[in-house]
Amino acid sequence: MLRLEEVHTHYGLAHILSGVSLEVERGEVVALLGRNGAGKTTTLKTVMGLVRPTSGRVLYCDEDITARAPFRIARAGVGWVPEDRRVFAGLTVRENLEVGRQPPREGFPVWTQDKVFELFPALGRMRDRLAGQMSGGEQQMLSIARTLMGNPAVVLLDEPSEGLAPVVVEQMARAIRELKREGLTVLLSEQNLRFSSAVSDRAYIIEKGTIRFQGAMSELLERPEVLEAYLSV
Repeated sequence: MLRLEEVHTHYGLAHILSGVSLEVERGEVVALLGRNGAGKTTTLKTVMGLVRPTSGRVLYCDEDITARAPFRIARAGVGWVPEDRRVFAGLTVRENLEVGRQPPREGFPVWTQDKVFELFPALGRMRDRLAGQMSGGEQQMLSIARTLMGNPAVVLLDEPSEGLAPVVVEQMARAIRELKREGLTVLLSEQNLRFSSAVSDRAYIIEKGTIRFQGAMSELLERPEVLEAYLSV
């Protein structure tokens, strides 16, 4: 579904991604793990076309999307949930969801407001509340739900557990597992190993813009030396 091939990305003269290659198969949840500043968010932004790579390719469903505009990548079926949520504070939950609506895609799950309220019951109970009056965890749910209303084939989640209470983190984990059961493909950027291991099939570790590990999540959990080298604080 999604593949990066030897991607190099710069911010001005700063070389952020150095030959990043990774792939996500259809129906997988793949975690991109790393410390702050390792290159996780830049990787997702490169996929979305928000940052242009200086070399390498990004392929979605075997089509080269490296040079496409972000809105065209979104319309093609790649959904992005940014770390800072970016909900419309002056709109209600229902209005935020309508902003994200796109037509269904053949062969992929179809999302409606009722369906996202089943996934996130708390949103259903506050459907007429202004987004600006919601907690951080509720806004994170809304950001994911709004992305789902675009009926994506692939979802990029940037630090979905960041700053959330443990009970909300568990709700997020349940939601991601449900997305997998629905058949969605997820690339998850995270620092939280416990959260990632609860939802992911495979993992990549990125450090200073370079992939240092790739393999099954179960394999990573059996490699304490790798965890210590690249994920310990």
